[in-house]
Amino acid sequence: MTTGKVSVVGTGPGSVEHLTGQAKDALHDCDLVIGYRLYVNQVAELIEGKEVIASAMGREIDRCRRAVEEAKQGKKVALVSGGDPGIYGMAGLTLQVAAEESEPPLIEIIPGVTAAGAAAALLGAPLMHDFAVISLSDLLTPWEKIEKRLHAAAGADFVIVLYNPRSRGRTDLLAKAREIVLQHQSGDIAVGIVRGAGRKEEQKWSTTLEKLSEHIEDADMASLVVIGNSKTYWQNGKMITPRGYEL
Repeated sequence: MTTGKVSVVGTGPGSVEHLTGQAKDALHDCDLVIGYRLYVNQVAELIEGKEVIASAMGREIDRCRRAVEEAKQGKKVALVSGGDPGIYGMAGLTLQVAAEESEPPLIEIIPGVTAAGAAAALLGAPLMHDFAVISLSDLLTPWEKIEKRLHAAAGADFVIVLYNPRSRGRTDLLAKAREIVLQHQSGDIAVGIVRGAGRKEEQKWSTTLEKLSEHIEDADMASLVVIGNSKTYWQNGKMITPRGYEL
């Protein structure tokens, strides 16, 4: 049985300060770091002197297979994943790839601060009640299914966190999502946008569902959009979704 293992490390939203102690320990103890180039660069100061294999977006399966193969040879591999690896990250794919092996190495999932959590903290406290997280990227999920999820979440009055709201090739996804939510919610509910949470280029905007159309071009693939529920409001620059306590 192999003595190697793959630690799927959540690197958080972008700042080393957001890494957990467990994540830092895994990066310190590993023999090899594998990951998407952006995420590897974000932890560069913690992996000096380590063997590193960095690759471009779209090579996720290759990275997982390489990590498993290296671990089978006895190496301790840190497979870095942005945010939390179990939320739109590398955890599931790594477990799927490892399951193909007759004798898979140990797979360790190390959680990280989610982009949703980091964005919510910058905006205030918008996720204090039930919320839904939906990616608008239709690369792996048909848009028809995304539409159904938006209708369901908005109709049930969830706070909605939108990942991947707008890309260079898909510029109309956020506008379409806004129109769907407006079928169920008032235009004056609170909306927050955060770009690059935890990074040097961090920015945020406060708006409403109606006026979100004015901020469509502010959003990109490094942004999150938080659409409040019917009780969410802005106060003193903070987005608040009340839990229901009597004050």
